[in-house]
Amino acid sequence: MTGLLTVTALSKAYSGSGRQVAALDTVSLTIAAGETLGLVGASGSGKSTLSRVLLRLLEPDSGSISFEGQDWLALRGAELRRRRARMQMVFQDPLAAFNPLASVASVLDDPLRIHAIADRKQRPAEITALLERVGLPATLAPRPVRTLSGGQRQRVAIARAIATRPSLLVLDEAVSALDVTVRGRILELLVELQREHGLAYLFISHDLAVVRAISHRIAVMDSGRIVEEGLAADVVNAPRSEAARRLVAAVPRLVTEPV
Repeated sequence: MTGLLTVTALSKAYSGSGRQVAALDTVSLTIAAGETLGLVGASGSGKSTLSRVLLRLLEPDSGSISFEGQDWLALRGAELRRRRARMQMVFQDPLAAFNPLASVASVLDDPLRIHAIADRKQRPAEITALLERVGLPATLAPRPVRTLSGGQRQRVAIARAIATRPSLLVLDEAVSALDVTVRGRILELLVELQREHGLAYLFISHDLAVVRAISHRIAVMDSGRIVEEGLAADVVNAPRSEAARRLVAAVPRLVTEPV
């Protein structure tokens, strides 16, 4: 696997109540092409801030980001908009990212139009193909997004994210609001898409069990820092940091012996 994303010494602080809080404190990580890096940590550990800095929704105070061999933080204006097609995000709640009054077709039409991926005549066929690729029928295209189930909405969100043919998806708690059965199906879909298209994922969650199921490697965040990183099995089975040990201890276990 070749290098895709390299983050070096990334820092971001917020000011409030007369003091500064370090949301990111010299964070460094790498993601290879076709790899899933799971990012775990308790609420407030800095995971979502990192995702927003990567997407350039927030600007860091210091540090560097290299993406597909380019200085990601140096991009501006039209060039940044063009390159954003290669790094897409899937949020926890698609309704927060979509216009809830919009139809499924219009949600999927937007990236195809904005990034000039298909012309007007081609777009209906592209929308149908995207829906089918994420396991949804084309008959959903005229439906308002708000009328879909949670699992259907998240599949539409994934379809929109892959519409621009990205190399990296940032998934921020993308399955945490789904029930167990739907969650499993979405994870299976993500694995299929990765296998077929060579996608890389930054999979962000507070749920270590879910992250273990999909990730090649896991990085653990605590108070804005990466405190542990390694192969997924190693982090789960032999955690070295206190933050990782707390997360492992929080994973539910089935009772198999009489108490």
